[in-house]
Amino acid sequence: MTETGTLTTAVRAPTAPPALGGLGLFTVLLGAALPLIDFFIVNVALPTIGHDLNASEAVLELVVAGYGVAYAVLLVLGGRLGDLFGRRRLFLGGMAAFGLTSLACGLAPTAWTLVAARVAQGAASAAMLPQVLATIQSATSGPRRAKAMGLYGATAGLSMVAGQILGGVLVAADIAGTGWRSVFLVNVPVVVLGLVLAARAVPETRSQHPEPIDAPGTVLLAVALLALLAPLTEGRAAGWPLWTWVSLALFPLAAAAFYLVERRADRGGRTPLVPPSLLELTSLRRGLIMIVPFSIGFSGFMFVIAVALQRGAGLGPVAAGMALAPMAVVFFVTSLCGPRLIARYGTRVVTAGGLIQAAGVALIALAAWRSWPDLGVRELLPGAAVAGAGQALQLPVLIRIVLSEVPAARAGVGSGVMATTQQAALAVGVATLGTLFLSLVPAHGMRDALVTTLLVQLVGVALTTALSLRLPRTIS
Repeated sequence: MTETGTLTTAVRAPTAPPALGGLGLFTVLLGAALPLIDFFIVNVALPTIGHDLNASEAVLELVVAGYGVAYAVLLVLGGRLGDLFGRRRLFLGGMAAFGLTSLACGLAPTAWTLVAARVAQGAASAAMLPQVLATIQSATSGPRRAKAMGLYGATAGLSMVAGQILGGVLVAADIAGTGWRSVFLVNVPVVVLGLVLAARAVPETRSQHPEPIDAPGTVLLAVALLALLAPLTEGRAAGWPLWTWVSLALFPLAAAAFYLVERRADRGGRTPLVPPSLLELTSLRRGLIMIVPFSIGFSGFMFVIAVALQRGAGLGPVAAGMALAPMAVVFFVTSLCGPRLIARYGTRVVTAGGLIQAAGVALIALAAWRSWPDLGVRELLPGAAVAGAGQALQLPVLIRIVLSEVPAARAGVGSGVMATTQQAALAVGVATLGTLFLSLVPAHGMRDALVTTLLVQLVGVALTTALSLRLPRTIS
């Protein structure tokens, strides 16, 4: 009887879908948090880095831009490699590489060494992050998938806010005299823990029909993203030289060439990097369109408020970060209610979230207008809390909508496309709203520049809210 049961289990096990348990979910969410935290954690450490390494503003911009560009450019490729070679394997390899490159950042003896290490760290993040959503898509189903997606969205939003808070705390703490280096070295023990947990708790999944790498598509996508992101992230510090405008003019040409090559490959029966047929999914297409203005506003706000609080209101990095703590707490708590609200009200939750976020941004603008320069936790609390609740009703739901119809076999590609769109929009947000804010300061002062930028962000929130009316009413 025992031998028969064992034999039956052995025969049936390969056909059973892998299951992602609670510990495995925690582990992949830890992997999702690390790249997003590191995108923002360095912001408050830049002045100290510049002083210690004698780095110019342009080089300091590269410390941020090198990571963000490498991360965005390689995300779709990372998703495809996970589909091809196994998502757990890529997750483990990406996390290990992230730990090693974080160590290299923390030990960097010169500014240019730090830039190179940050580029490598961005590439490691691109190998790790797409495997998170792809694993959730492939190893969960039904209510468990909805809950996991909600937790992923909560983790993503919380990580972006927590990054700046944690960066300020670590720099101020100056642990063992490490100063700014601690914002990178802190990753090493976290990665070691993540690797141990992932080896034990994350199941291996991969596409049943692995697709080879699309070299022309990969190159053209990289060229298009570099043409867009490099000038936007480096242009302000460099003074907008000619190359930035030439690069921006090249972007639509490279994007059009990428689309044509991918469409030809799709029609010819080959396997493009981003199948145009994937973009024909209504939920994915409309969700991605909404993620763009949402992410632009989110990252632009984070950058502008950090600069305004430190340079204008005179707060230190810890106090400036803590001013955003109410937003982080309310975001996390509200996002946990997302699955229940979606089950009851459908995607109109996103519309409600847009309206609530608009009210929160308006309250922040009013507080800045009335209280400047005495702007701290108390003055920002109402607006930050309301805005956090509104954001929490949008981002996790949008992530779930984007991937709701993506086949499990293409989960890595779908995750890579979504993460690339989000990351590119985050970079655009810092460049556009940040440049607007900094250009207004000399003529109008810090308060008026902040209020004007927040009003411009409100236009983006209104656009997101209007687009939400075109979303499918229910999520599969």
